[in-house]
Amino acid sequence: MFGTLTSRVGVAARGALLVTSYLVLLAAAALGWVGLFAVAGLAAVLGEFAVERWSPATATLLQKVGINRVYRQLSRDLSVVLLVVAEVPLAGREPTLLLLLPAAVWVIAVFAGAFNRMIDRRNPLSVLVRNIDLGPMAAAPRPPQWAADVAGDRLPWSNVLLIPAAVVAAVAGEVAPVYVAGVVAVGLAAVVGGIVTLTWLRGRGSGQSPQLPALQRWLDGDRPEVALYFAGPAKDVYQANMWLAPIEALGRRAVVLMRSKEAFHELSDTRLPVICVPAAPEFMNLTKSSIRTTLYAANVGPNIHMLREPGMKHVFVGHGDSDKAASVNPYSKVYDEVWVAGPAGRERYARAGVGVLDADIVEIGRPQLAGVHTFGSEYVERPFTVLYAPTWEGWLDDDPYHTSLVLMGERIVTGLLAVRPAVRLIYKPHPLTGSRSKQAKAVHDRIVERIRAAGGDVDATTLDGPAHRVVTGRVPALFDCFNQTDLLVSDVSSVVSDFVQSQRPYVVANPSGLPEDEFRRSFPTSRAAYLLATDCGELEKIVAVTRAGDDPMTEARRDLKTYLLGPAEANPMDRFAEEIGRLCR
Repeated sequence: MFGTLTSRVGVAARGALLVTSYLVLLAAAALGWVGLFAVAGLAAVLGEFAVERWSPATATLLQKVGINRVYRQLSRDLSVVLLVVAEVPLAGREPTLLLLLPAAVWVIAVFAGAFNRMIDRRNPLSVLVRNIDLGPMAAAPRPPQWAADVAGDRLPWSNVLLIPAAVVAAVAGEVAPVYVAGVVAVGLAAVVGGIVTLTWLRGRGSGQSPQLPALQRWLDGDRPEVALYFAGPAKDVYQANMWLAPIEALGRRAVVLMRSKEAFHELSDTRLPVICVPAAPEFMNLTKSSIRTTLYAANVGPNIHMLREPGMKHVFVGHGDSDKAASVNPYSKVYDEVWVAGPAGRERYARAGVGVLDADIVEIGRPQLAGVHTFGSEYVERPFTVLYAPTWEGWLDDDPYHTSLVLMGERIVTGLLAVRPAVRLIYKPHPLTGSRSKQAKAVHDRIVERIRAAGGDVDATTLDGPAHRVVTGRVPALFDCFNQTDLLVSDVSSVVSDFVQSQRPYVVANPSGLPEDEFRRSFPTSRAAYLLATDCGELEKIVAVTRAGDDPMTEARRDLKTYLLGPAEANPMDRFAEEIGRLCR
């Protein structure tokens, strides 16, 4: 909480300082205090640069409270006029010219911004691709990127030249320096405005992306059979990432279809062709007749834009089997088939009674787990390692037991750091941790600081070495952490189901305080787990037992693996490829 509070206070303080500099600037100009005006003007200019470069959260805060960039720049230009009027004798038409020069920059900025938006709309860049050559296209004329970036409300920045000019004019008692700076500012704005305007005049465009016909030609020529469809936001892109390698390994013509530009940029590296078409009409107007099977990693509204395609099979593969309610979403009724890892997934839908027919459920194992090492299959010299991988707080505000992080996280981490002989701790929270709950974010921040204080690497990109690790980035991946783990501590989530592949011992947190028998009945993935109550009193004992190799849950884990992930002798990648082949045929 302290880390989060400190961050928020810092953002608010920076915003307050920037606004104060403008207020002082206006007051100093009105009162003719040249020295204070110069200091406040320098503070305002440097503050704007710092906020733009290093503190976008401050800019967002100021935008929310109605003190956006436009108002700040207008107050800056007004302060110049006030100082000159207060300190410099003006005659004839000089006051009019003093107002016209900064106003001219604003007029140019308005029209340049408008033309720039019209350029974007008449020939929108509505398609993003990766690993696809769309060939030569009739590219619509566009202004240089630097000109497009400043056209609009950034362009009046050229009026910043008026601040030092106003100081010189006030000291010299002569308005000429302001006129010179104003002419230069108008000239700079005119260059940008001219470039954007000429670009707009060069072609009116068709209002359609030139990439769409090229993309259709690629689809018609390459004829992909399998599609991975992902319409979720960037923060959920891990759900698609986990299916990239299995689809690559199929050896079939495949494509990844996405709907969010932000998610497109966050997608992991892949050899698969990737297409992103955000606009629904443009996506639906693409002909996708070659695709025989579409895989869906998440239940989101825009899935309907693909589900409407009649000539293919629609399969929900999800993003991990678990006992959470999300694994039996009633939305799943819309698909032709629902693929689960093992018998546990099939029984889960039967118990939930959400309308998914048993005949539509196919058990395929978990093809992603091919790289997870089985307990005893390797020998490596490293410290006894405990992975704490809590799930996130979930979508429901009234579910305090969805994650162990809030009620137990700090006790778990503190306990593991205190174990003697020492263990190595890897803390890898769910990617969405703290996205909905301020309390979860605060606990996460405190855990990170605690691991930092214990000498850990809190921005780990590798698992090498004996130090504790905080892993929040894309790399190391969860399965890489599995291969470095001797004991997992987690929640009711797909992390547990996947970790069972390793046959290593694991702990499931019980923040709800349910009796052990009831908890294991409610959450079958915990059948072979050590259960941890909210006081975490058994944690040290569990570490000692599993570290010594005297593990009474070994046989239970072997049985549970078959129940959760399918028969041990079945290769899940072969099963996945077989089912894809069935649908494509």
